[in-house]
Amino acid sequence: MAPAQGQFSDHSDGVDGKERAEGPSVPPAFRAAVDALRSARLRPELEVEPTRPPQRLAPHAYALEAAVVDGEDDLADGRLVLLHDPAGHDAWQGAFRLVTLVRAELEPEMAADPLLPEVCWTWLTGALDARGLSYGEAGGTVTRAGSHYFGALSARRPATQIEIRASWTPREGRGGVPDAAAHLMAWGDLLCQIAGLPPSDPADAAVVTLPQRRGPQVS
Repeated sequence: MAPAQGQFSDHSDGVDGKERAEGPSVPPAFRAAVDALRSARLRPELEVEPTRPPQRLAPHAYALEAAVVDGEDDLADGRLVLLHDPAGHDAWQGAFRLVTLVRAELEPEMAADPLLPEVCWTWLTGALDARGLSYGEAGGTVTRAGSHYFGALSARRPATQIEIRASWTPREGRGGVPDAAAHLMAWGDLLCQIAGLPPSDPADAAVVTLPQRRGPQVS
């Protein structure tokens, strides 16, 4: 990954035309939402860049991937996809949908917490609520997976990873365009929180985060 820090990188050469959100066939509402994503300002610990979006989930899609970076270490990583169906989608209850995958490795004491999945889910909804965003039809899963190493790998410590898969419908504003930039910033807040970083806003000091950890994420 070679993105810019704290902002949305536009290194889209050679990727699918859907990702560029350009051309006469692209709905203006979708183009405006993608432009808003590109203009979002994020925390400096976040490195983001566009990536190839899924092809069959919706007529129009735009995707980005991000990592929370501390020196040479990735503390957490994730992907966010903006979907758009101009005709609307019954399951979405709207014309736009945001889909995400977020993951991070856990410290052993956090991994053993039986309430961790519920807490991680509230981090997602709390990040959206904290920015005053209107959304609906939120759903997803929180998965905790452990790895134990044997044989030639037995020197490695056991590792546990938390993974959030979720989607929600951003409410549309003027011109049928959701506040995509604010949703991206809320998603960035979630990614930093699961990475164990302290809140960027002193007013959010009461928010509980995972202990900061080191080491690249498992792909």
